[in-house]
Amino acid sequence: MATFAAALKMKNKHAKKWLAAKGVFGVGVGYKDPKNRKKGAAVIIYTESLAAAKSALSTVAVHSTGTSAPVRIVRSKPFRTNASYKRRIRPVPAGYSIGTSEYSGSLGLIVADANQPGVTYMLSNNHVLNPDNEGGLIPTLQPGGADGGKASSDRIGTLYRYVKLRKSGQNLMDAAISAPRLSNLVTPRYATVGAVPGYVTSYKVGEQMKKVGRTTGLVSGKVESIHTDVKVEYGENLGVLSFRNQSVIRGSKPVSLPGDSGSVWLRSSDNYAAAVNFAGSQDGRISLAFPVERAMRALNLQVAQPSGSSSSVKRRSASSCSCTRPLTAKELSRCKPRTAKRRGQR
Repeated sequence: MATFAAALKMKNKHAKKWLAAKGVFGVGVGYKDPKNRKKGAAVIIYTESLAAAKSALSTVAVHSTGTSAPVRIVRSKPFRTNASYKRRIRPVPAGYSIGTSEYSGSLGLIVADANQPGVTYMLSNNHVLNPDNEGGLIPTLQPGGADGGKASSDRIGTLYRYVKLRKSGQNLMDAAISAPRLSNLVTPRYATVGAVPGYVTSYKVGEQMKKVGRTTGLVSGKVESIHTDVKVEYGENLGVLSFRNQSVIRGSKPVSLPGDSGSVWLRSSDNYAAAVNFAGSQDGRISLAFPVERAMRALNLQVAQPSGSSSSVKRRSASSCSCTRPLTAKELSRCKPRTAKRRGQR
């Protein structure tokens, strides 16, 4: 029986070569048999065909490292980003359509400056609030433009800060925040759920999650794999981008469809924010997400609370390889946020 440490070591050694194989979209760490956890851990390869997985496995001698783990092959369509649509609402809670004049995604969380809790922002994906990845003072509309939102009547904010997506090298998150035009245009609540008490610093394989997204609404899923390196198609502007140590959350029905980008997974047990959805499989049953802790630290945020309440952070030791790990200081330095500026301004 393999440990998660052994599976993670094997994944880290071979993921780059496996991801280079045509038809392989992700390599992560999860259970060998989710229905029987006593069988231990495994490296999980996400692929559209068994032939592609076998071709990838043939490129390396997986048992030559002295530390090995079984490989579980999971059939999947290619991963892609999500962005879509819907109705106007004021004030705006998390879970509803926001975007730019052309695109729509989901408002993931109402957040606040960690040093000034009275200053609130809207958290979503960078590709939802800043689709060209250039960081201009882009208006944020609610609903997003794909839902009929117009700058003249539906502008609720402006792109404020973002973590730039890297075309080369590996990304750790797809995150940005927008500053509301007026504070009363947003409310620190989460659609159908209510107040979110805070966020967790780590979650584990097998944990139950739920979220509200613009397209799929209220859905549930289970963390299938973590420490998962993936390739994601971002369209003509950015092409295929690489992401390191992401999470795969699977639902029994679609949980990540166009329009759900930016939506935030909550732990089902206590409604604490856990992960930010940014892409998914073509059939929508797989959500690709990164730990929300990354955005909170990189952008210096906390979960915004109704008046009189205080935000909390649930910390969990991430010493076990079956849990997500907070970013190291070196990784965090690679995610230095940028402030939106007028075009042409340096």
